[in-house]
Amino acid sequence: MIRVLVADDEPLIRAGIRMILTSADDIDVVAEASDGREAVDTARSTAVDVALLDIQMPVMDGLTALAELRRTSPDIRGLILTTFGERENVLRALGHGGAGFLLKDSAPDELINAVRAAAAGNAYLSPAATRHVVDALASPGATARAEEARHRLEGLTARERDVLALLGEGLSNADAGRRLHMSEATVKTYVSRILTKLGCDNRVQAALLAHDAGLNPDGV
Repeated sequence: MIRVLVADDEPLIRAGIRMILTSADDIDVVAEASDGREAVDTARSTAVDVALLDIQMPVMDGLTALAELRRTSPDIRGLILTTFGERENVLRALGHGGAGFLLKDSAPDELINAVRAAAAGNAYLSPAATRHVVDALASPGATARAEEARHRLEGLTARERDVLALLGEGLSNADAGRRLHMSEATVKTYVSRILTKLGCDNRVQAALLAHDAGLNPDGV
Protein backbone atom coordinates (compact mmCIF):
# COMPACT_ATOMS: atom_id res chain seq x y z
CA MET A 1 0.00 0.00 0.00
CA ILE A 2 1.09 3.56 -0.75
CA ARG A 3 0.80 5.54 2.50
CA VAL A 4 -0.25 9.16 1.93
CA LEU A 5 -0.29 12.26 4.11
CA VAL A 6 -2.76 14.95 2.97
CA ALA A 7 -2.09 18.53 4.09
CA ASP A 8 -4.69 21.22 3.38
CA ASP A 9 -6.24 23.84 5.63
CA GLU A 10 -9.77 23.16 4.30
CA PRO A 11 -11.42 20.08 5.88
CA LEU A 12 -13.76 19.57 2.91
CA ILE A 13 -10.84 19.55 0.50
CA ARG A 14 -9.00 16.99 2.64
CA ALA A 15 -12.14 14.84 2.78
CA GLY A 16 -12.52 14.98 -1.00
CA ILE A 17 -8.89 14.06 -1.60
CA ARG A 18 -9.16 11.20 0.89
CA MET A 19 -12.26 9.87 -0.87
CA ILE A 20 -10.55 9.98 -4.27
CA LEU A 21 -7.30 8.39 -3.13
CA THR A 22 -8.83 5.62 -1.03
CA SER A 23 -10.97 4.59 -4.01
CA ALA A 24 -7.71 3.10 -5.36
CA ASP A 25 -6.91 -0.36 -4.00
CA ASP A 26 -3.22 0.43 -3.54
CA ILE A 27 -3.46 3.80 -1.73
CA ASP A 28 -4.19 4.51 1.95
CA VAL A 29 -4.46 8.00 3.48
CA VAL A 30 -2.75 7.40 6.82
CA ALA A 31 -2.63 10.99 8.11
CA GLU A 32 -3.99 14.49 7.57
CA ALA A 33 -2.70 17.94 8.49
CA SER A 34 -4.25 21.41 8.41
CA ASP A 35 -1.00 23.33 7.92
CA GLY A 36 2.58 22.81 6.81
CA ARG A 37 4.06 22.65 10.30
CA GLU A 38 1.60 19.95 11.33
CA ALA A 39 2.43 18.04 8.15
CA VAL A 40 6.17 18.09 8.91
CA ASP A 41 5.62 17.06 12.54
CA THR A 42 3.20 14.29 11.57
CA ALA A 43 5.63 12.92 9.00
CA ARG A 44 8.19 12.41 11.76
CA SER A 45 5.89 10.10 13.70
CA THR A 46 3.92 8.38 10.93
CA ALA A 47 5.11 6.02 8.21
CA VAL A 48 4.42 8.00 5.02
CA ASP A 49 5.45 7.38 1.41
CA VAL A 50 3.91 10.44 -0.27
CA ALA A 51 2.97 13.83 1.18
CA LEU A 52 0.33 15.75 -0.76
CA LEU A 53 0.78 19.42 0.17
CA ASP A 54 -1.37 22.44 -0.59
CA ILE A 55 0.66 25.60 -1.22
CA GLN A 56 -1.55 28.13 0.59
CA MET A 57 -1.69 27.04 4.25
CA PRO A 58 -1.38 28.91 7.55
CA VAL A 59 1.57 28.62 9.96
CA MET A 60 3.78 27.10 7.23
CA ASP A 61 2.99 27.05 3.50
CA GLY A 62 3.31 23.96 1.36
CA LEU A 63 6.55 24.93 -0.37
CA THR A 64 8.28 25.64 2.94
CA ALA A 65 6.92 22.36 4.31
CA LEU A 66 8.24 20.57 1.23
CA ALA A 67 11.73 21.95 1.79
CA GLU A 68 11.57 20.96 5.47
CA LEU A 69 10.41 17.45 4.60
CA ARG A 70 13.32 17.07 2.19
CA ARG A 71 15.64 17.93 5.09
CA THR A 72 14.03 15.91 7.88
CA SER A 73 12.28 13.06 6.03
CA PRO A 74 14.10 12.67 2.68
CA ASP A 75 12.46 9.34 1.88
CA ILE A 76 9.02 10.96 1.68
CA ARG A 77 8.00 12.06 -1.81
CA GLY A 78 6.35 15.47 -1.83
CA LEU A 79 3.56 16.40 -4.26
CA ILE A 80 2.32 19.98 -4.49
CA LEU A 81 -1.43 20.46 -5.02
CA THR A 82 -2.81 23.96 -5.54
CA THR A 83 -5.33 26.16 -7.30
CA PHE A 84 -2.48 28.41 -8.36
CA GLY A 85 -0.47 27.48 -11.45
CA GLU A 86 1.94 30.38 -11.67
CA ARG A 87 5.34 29.54 -13.12
CA GLU A 88 7.28 30.61 -10.04
CA ASN A 89 5.35 28.18 -7.83
CA VAL A 90 6.01 25.29 -10.20
CA LEU A 91 9.73 26.03 -10.40
CA ARG A 92 10.02 26.60 -6.64
CA ALA A 93 8.33 23.26 -5.99
CA LEU A 94 10.76 21.49 -8.31
CA GLY A 95 13.67 23.40 -6.83
CA HIS A 96 12.69 22.23 -3.35
CA GLY A 97 12.82 18.62 -4.52
CA GLY A 98 9.12 18.08 -5.18
CA ALA A 99 8.14 14.89 -6.96
CA GLY A 100 5.36 16.65 -8.83
CA PHE A 101 2.93 19.49 -9.16
CA LEU A 102 -0.74 19.37 -10.09
CA LEU A 103 -3.74 21.67 -9.86
CA LYS A 104 -6.82 21.14 -7.71
CA ASP A 105 -9.03 21.03 -10.78
CA SER A 106 -7.17 17.93 -11.99
CA ALA A 107 -9.26 14.85 -12.71
CA PRO A 108 -9.45 12.20 -9.95
CA ASP A 109 -7.50 9.71 -12.09
CA GLU A 110 -4.73 12.29 -12.52
CA LEU A 111 -4.44 12.68 -8.75
CA ILE A 112 -4.21 8.92 -8.27
CA ASN A 113 -1.66 8.55 -11.07
CA ALA A 114 0.45 11.36 -9.60
CA VAL A 115 0.58 9.63 -6.20
CA ARG A 116 1.50 6.32 -7.83
CA ALA A 117 4.22 7.97 -9.92
CA ALA A 118 5.70 9.71 -6.89
CA ALA A 119 5.67 6.52 -4.82
CA ALA A 120 7.46 4.70 -7.66
CA GLY A 121 10.23 7.28 -7.64
CA ASN A 122 9.07 9.00 -10.80
CA ALA A 123 8.09 12.63 -11.37
CA TYR A 124 4.65 13.91 -12.26
CA LEU A 125 3.71 17.27 -13.75
CA SER A 126 0.19 18.20 -14.73
CA PRO A 127 -0.15 19.51 -18.31
CA ALA A 128 -0.57 23.05 -16.96
CA ALA A 129 2.58 22.76 -14.86
CA THR A 130 4.49 21.33 -17.81
CA ARG A 131 3.68 24.42 -19.85
CA HIS A 132 5.22 26.61 -17.15
CA VAL A 133 8.41 24.55 -17.14
CA VAL A 134 8.68 24.71 -20.94
CA ASP A 135 8.14 28.49 -20.82
CA ALA A 136 10.87 28.82 -18.21
CA LEU A 137 13.29 26.82 -20.31
CA ALA A 138 12.71 29.28 -23.16
CA SER A 139 12.99 32.38 -20.95
CA PRO A 140 15.72 35.05 -21.28
CA GLY A 141 17.87 33.33 -18.64
CA ALA A 142 17.93 30.07 -20.59
CA THR A 143 21.37 30.74 -22.13
CA ALA A 144 23.05 31.16 -18.75
CA ARG A 145 21.29 28.08 -17.42
CA ALA A 146 22.41 26.09 -20.45
CA GLU A 147 26.06 26.99 -19.84
CA GLU A 148 25.81 26.09 -16.16
CA ALA A 149 24.02 22.81 -16.97
CA ARG A 150 26.62 21.77 -19.54
CA HIS A 151 29.35 22.48 -17.00
CA ARG A 152 27.62 20.32 -14.37
CA LEU A 153 27.26 17.45 -16.87
CA GLU A 154 30.99 17.39 -17.63
CA GLY A 155 31.63 14.89 -14.82
CA LEU A 156 29.26 12.27 -16.23
CA THR A 157 30.41 9.26 -18.19
CA ALA A 158 29.04 8.63 -21.68
CA ARG A 159 26.67 5.97 -20.35
CA GLU A 160 25.46 8.20 -17.54
CA ARG A 161 24.71 10.88 -20.13
CA ASP A 162 22.70 8.32 -22.10
CA VAL A 163 20.62 7.53 -19.02
CA LEU A 164 20.20 11.21 -18.17
CA ALA A 165 19.03 11.98 -21.71
CA LEU A 166 16.24 9.44 -21.32
CA LEU A 167 15.30 10.89 -17.93
CA GLY A 168 14.96 14.19 -19.75
CA GLU A 169 12.51 12.47 -22.09
CA GLY A 170 10.43 11.43 -19.08
CA LEU A 171 11.12 7.70 -19.38
CA SER A 172 10.76 5.40 -16.38
CA ASN A 173 13.64 3.17 -15.28
CA ALA A 174 12.00 0.21 -17.00
CA ASP A 175 11.51 2.07 -20.30
CA ALA A 176 15.04 3.49 -20.19
CA GLY A 177 16.38 0.00 -19.58
CA ARG A 178 14.63 -1.33 -22.66
CA ARG A 179 16.05 1.49 -24.78
CA LEU A 180 19.56 0.97 -23.43
CA HIS A 181 19.40 -2.85 -23.22
CA MET A 182 19.95 -2.73 -19.45
CA SER A 183 18.06 -4.21 -16.55
CA GLU A 184 15.77 -1.90 -14.60
CA ALA A 185 17.98 -2.40 -11.53
CA THR A 186 21.06 -1.29 -13.47
CA VAL A 187 19.28 1.86 -14.67
CA LYS A 188 18.22 2.59 -11.09
CA THR A 189 21.86 2.36 -10.02
CA TYR A 190 22.86 4.75 -12.79
CA VAL A 191 20.11 7.19 -11.80
CA SER A 192 21.27 7.22 -8.17
CA ARG A 193 24.84 7.85 -9.30
CA ILE A 194 23.73 10.65 -11.65
CA LEU A 195 21.71 12.39 -8.94
CA THR A 196 24.69 12.27 -6.61
CA LYS A 197 27.13 13.62 -9.20
CA LEU A 198 24.78 16.42 -10.25
CA GLY A 199 23.72 17.31 -6.71
CA CYS A 200 20.05 16.81 -7.61
CA ASP A 201 17.38 15.75 -5.12
CA ASN A 202 15.23 13.94 -7.64
CA ARG A 203 14.66 12.93 -11.26
CA VAL A 204 12.75 16.10 -12.12
CA GLN A 205 15.71 18.32 -11.28
CA ALA A 206 18.02 16.05 -13.29
CA ALA A 207 15.62 16.08 -16.23
CA LEU A 208 15.54 19.89 -16.19
CA LEU A 209 19.33 19.93 -16.24
CA ALA A 210 19.27 17.62 -19.25
CA HIS A 211 16.91 19.99 -21.04
CA ASP A 212 18.95 23.05 -20.07
CA ALA A 213 22.10 21.41 -21.40
CA GLY A 214 20.39 20.44 -24.64
CA LEU A 215 21.09 16.78 -23.98
CA ASN A 216 19.31 14.57 -26.51
CA PRO A 217 19.11 10.77 -26.62
CA ASP A 218 20.80 10.56 -30.01
CA GLY A 219 21.14 6.98 -31.12
CA VAL A 220 19.63 5.69 -27.88
